[in-house]
Amino acid sequence: MKIPTSLKHKPVIVSENYEQVDGRYADTSDAKGLSLGLAQWNDRGKVDISAKVWRYTGEKWSRQSEELPLHRVLDLAILVTRSMLYFREEAYRNKNLYDPENPVIDRIGLQGDAMTVAVCTDNDRINEDIKLFSQALSEDDELNGERLRMLSRILKDMGY
Repeated sequence: MKIPTSLKHKPVIVSENYEQVDGRYADTSDAKGLSLGLAQWNDRGKVDISAKVWRYTGEKWSRQSEELPLHRVLDLAILVTRSMLYFREEAYRNKNLYDPENPVIDRIGLQGDAMTVAVCTDNDRINEDIKLFSQALSEDDELNGERLRMLSRILKDMGY
C-alpha cells in the first residue's frame, strides 16, 4: 500500500507493505508502512526527522498512526535491548524476577545524564505482569532475534 505524501509528515525513506513483515501480525496488520521523513511538527527554518508507523483502517489512514523523533526511536531500541538482556541474564536470580528493594536495572549515560531502566514497582500487579512480560519475551525470542541480528549486522557495517 502506498504511503500518503500529501499529509504533514513528508516521507523521504519508506517501507511500504510493512504489514507483510509486522512480526506476529504479518498479513493481518493495520500497520501498512514505515517511513522516515520530515516531521509534521517542523516550524519554518527548523527541520526534524521523524519515524512514522502508518496505520490504515481499511477505509482511511488512522489517527492512531504514530510519529516519533529519531532519537526517541533509538531510545526505545536501547530500552528494549537492555530489558531483553536483563531478562536473559539477570531476572532469574530473583524470586519475582526483580528485586523490590532495588528495581533499577541500569542507568545508561546519554547527553550528560542517564536514562534509568527500572522495573515499574508502581504497577500494583507487577509480580504477575513481569512474569507475563518475561514469558512473552521468551515466546518471541526467534522473531525478535532475527531483527536484532539484522540490526547488529547493519550497526557493524556502519562501524559501531
